[in-house]
Amino acid sequence: MIRLLLVAFLAVASLSARAGGVLVLGDSISAAYGIEKSDGWVALLEEELEQRCRDFPVINASVSGETTAGGNSRLTALLHKHAPQIVVIELGGNDGLRGLSPVAMANNLAQMIEKSRAADATPVLLGMRIPPNYGQQYTRLFEQQFRQVSDDKQVPLFPFFLEGVVEQGWLQNDGIHPTEQAQPLLKGHALSVLEPLLPTRCGNGKGGGNV
Repeated sequence: MIRLLLVAFLAVASLSARAGGVLVLGDSISAAYGIEKSDGWVALLEEELEQRCRDFPVINASVSGETTAGGNSRLTALLHKHAPQIVVIELGGNDGLRGLSPVAMANNLAQMIEKSRAADATPVLLGMRIPPNYGQQYTRLFEQQFRQVSDDKQVPLFPFFLEGVVEQGWLQNDGIHPTEQAQPLLKGHALSVLEPLLPTRCGNGKGGGNV
């Protein structure tokens, strides 16, 4: 009996020790495709929060080629393992590039939001757009899903995560993935929705966090 209690205590202590922080669930844009991982926007965010926050890690669970269905299938285990305070969902681009159903994408996003909240984590969305060659109707419907999910679920949203990247010419030769030069801008986009949610100890001055 004592041994069982000790095991349970250690499990709770271990969870408490790793609880909190930011979990980034994304695709190749967040996995730093084509550049050094240490130069990616997630790594830059981690560096900044290491300086600003105490014990508030950034966990990058992004996978190149990931769809919303794939992220949804992985999320429960990630929530259990990392117990994050904030979940950043940067998915949907591969759904669009593969011509998958925008409605199914929205359903997956909504489920990830619900799973995050059920695990006492606050979700945020980083939206995406796709090239116009997919047709006006599809591209419009695709873009609308992020706003619709954000409105329905009352989730912070950055509407187009790559805003400004194309205009600056900060795309790799494939015309899809951001270059190293774009990563500080992407970090800034993410922080614009994360900032109000960070713990007060991170010095954001907004008091949005609970710890």
